[in-house]
Amino acid sequence: MQIYLDYSATTPPRTEVITAVHDILQQQWGNPSSLHEWGQRSAMVVEQARMQVAGLINAPSDSIIFTSGGTEADNLAIMGVARRYQTPQHIIISSIEHSAVAEPAKLLESWGWQVTRLPVDREGRVNPKDLENALQPNTVLVSIIYGQSEVGTLQPIETLGKIVRDSGIIFHIDAVQVAGRLPIDVQQLPVDLLSMSSHKIYGVQGAGALYVRSGVELVPLLLGGGQESGLRSGTQAVATIVGFGVAAELAAGEIVTETPRLMGLRDRLFDLLADTPNLKPTGSRLYRLPHHVSFSITDNIDLPNINKITGKTIVRQMNLAGIGISGGSACHSGKLSPSPILLAMGYSESEALGGIRLTLGRDTTEADVDWTAMVLKQVLKRLMPELVVCC
Repeated sequence: MQIYLDYSATTPPRTEVITAVHDILQQQWGNPSSLHEWGQRSAMVVEQARMQVAGLINAPSDSIIFTSGGTEADNLAIMGVARRYQTPQHIIISSIEHSAVAEPAKLLESWGWQVTRLPVDREGRVNPKDLENALQPNTVLVSIIYGQSEVGTLQPIETLGKIVRDSGIIFHIDAVQVAGRLPIDVQQLPVDLLSMSSHKIYGVQGAGALYVRSGVELVPLLLGGGQESGLRSGTQAVATIVGFGVAAELAAGEIVTETPRLMGLRDRLFDLLADTPNLKPTGSRLYRLPHHVSFSITDNIDLPNINKITGKTIVRQMNLAGIGISGGSACHSGKLSPSPILLAMGYSESEALGGIRLTLGRDTTEADVDWTAMVLKQVLKRLMPELVVCC
């Protein structure tokens, strides 16, 4: 029996997406910039996908800029704003950003920019008052992750966005984990830039998008033929973009039923593991991604084996049992170092090494959740025999 529970890392492409991609590769492989029939057919399907992705967040289609994924979308947002200025300015991010935001901010800092990293509470939430207090006359951008990929916490984006908008500053949100899982309406949400990714919503890896509100100016990262309204030069990846569009349209149509289903499975898994010693939930239970379950193996009792059990140890043991989970964020899965996210949330180094993440998806069933809870308890009991773990 195999159970995949790492949907925050990537999702399996839907059959409808695979069919659409296959058809494009066979029949509509022209360069969208070409003026002949082959090129114009490709251009037409790219624009159709643009409308589909825009529909997922209720945006005008011309506000969608296709990229290679969420990382490029984040980089275009951060660096696209920064490159408008001849001299270093001030930006604000949270202390629990994905590396696609944290690393560009670090680079700007090395160029003389001032970067404020807002603290978070034990659940990973930003206090709006901290944002208000951090604003400066030279603040040009605030970037906050909407749904944290490692601990599942949702930020109070509406409140934070209003503070930023009232200050006349550009507001970017990384919505890679949220788009397609929770409703987003950029006509109501006070955001200027928003990042998305195809392979998080059952599209194909290699496509993403940045929503750019009308009137927001960015300097492109890539220079060339001026595709994507001059903001992302390079021949568009037609097949992957079309797959993104199909996935976005399907997600928009199913969100009203799929989101509450995932919430039910999420809460069931939390409840099944609630009595497990030294397995502490991380992130907020109330303000949480609908598909996301996460824990830290704690060291609050003095046992010789506890500090040797890391999240990656659990991931390997669960994999041997046929269950795929993650040790925190997949983007850092190759590094044996304490999670900077958990450290920022106030966890100890040993606790920050013990993070695990189980994320659910379209194919996850109640039986999968029940089996996973039983197996995880057995794994913990075997690794930590000093503990009494109910199975």
